[in-house]
Amino acid sequence: MKEETTAIHAGLDNPNGGVTTPVDLSSTFRQDSLALDGFAYSRLSNPTVASLEKQLAALEDATYALAFSSGMGAISTTILGLLESGDEIIVSDDLYGGTQKFLDTIAIKLGITVVRVDAVHSVNVANAINDKTKMIYLETPTNPLLKIVSLHDICLVRDINLISNPLIVVDNTFATPLGQDPLFWGADIVLHSLTKYINGHSDVIAGAVMLNDKGLKDTLFATRTYMGTCMNPFDAMLVSRGIKTLPARMNLHEAGANEIAIFLEGHPMAENVLYPGLRSHPQHNIATQQMDNYGGMVTFTLKGDTDAVQRFLDALKIFTPAVSLGGVESLIEVPYFMTHGNMSHEEKDTLGITENMIRISIGIENIDDLLKDLTTALQAAK
Repeated sequence: MKEETTAIHAGLDNPNGGVTTPVDLSSTFRQDSLALDGFAYSRLSNPTVASLEKQLAALEDATYALAFSSGMGAISTTILGLLESGDEIIVSDDLYGGTQKFLDTIAIKLGITVVRVDAVHSVNVANAINDKTKMIYLETPTNPLLKIVSLHDICLVRDINLISNPLIVVDNTFATPLGQDPLFWGADIVLHSLTKYINGHSDVIAGAVMLNDKGLKDTLFATRTYMGTCMNPFDAMLVSRGIKTLPARMNLHEAGANEIAIFLEGHPMAENVLYPGLRSHPQHNIATQQMDNYGGMVTFTLKGDTDAVQRFLDALKIFTPAVSLGGVESLIEVPYFMTHGNMSHEEKDTLGITENMIRISIGIENIDDLLKDLTTALQAAK
């Protein structure tokens, strides 16, 4: 089936013939034998969650999917479930601030060594691999700098090295399964914050991993069970409903982001406009090779100081100043103070995350209304 059809029909499981999967709120399930069989307890799994997982696996063209109570739940379960004290994890230097903080606190405290590299240059990953390297963890596009990492090159580096055979985990949240297929390129695990585009309506906190290896799936299922990070059934229903419109929404997100990126490139108050679909993007060629949809995220630097940034935000009427992304409504934030506020000034300075960098999540409102709103706010920032 094509992606539009898959999004609507995959995973549907309603024994009563309904066209949507029912919400099963049971915490426990009748057992007819001495051995637990089928669904037993919703911390392990649940009919509604299991139906969503079939939907997610089909969407990502994976064999298995596991749904989690949050994106951070998916991240922590994956890293802690597959790594142990003494192992090393190579991570791309530009990551979501929550992921950065988890690595710098919980992972390090448990004896996992974190090695940061600029993964845009695959040679940096190759040089960092040693016999203790057990995982390579990437975002592409990255958050908030929208760097594009070549999945082909990173997987090739992993495959030809003679030192170790690390797992490759890709956070595919920004691209979505419709924009990018990391498993096709050789990644082992694809991870999503379902809170974002896949749900798409800013009313759920959830995460997921998709993969093809049964052994890895069984390990992550067990870790999820004992960490208590399984998704709840009501949220699973909301995500399942959101998926049905994902293809249509992503087309609108991409079209709007492209117009806004072009507009900002020509505006005197904006500089260093970053969007994978722009020819000016440093990794545009890589993006065209591995992405089918450039997504709805645009990052730019506003000319001026923090006072100018505040005037810009205050003047907005349609864009909502808020963290998160991927919803039908347009959101805007300042990573230095918001999503990456828990990083040190030195860390942000090294990455190039400045106090006047703006990250925009383009919604699906009328593009003319969005452009007018930005025009007014940019004028107010002068």
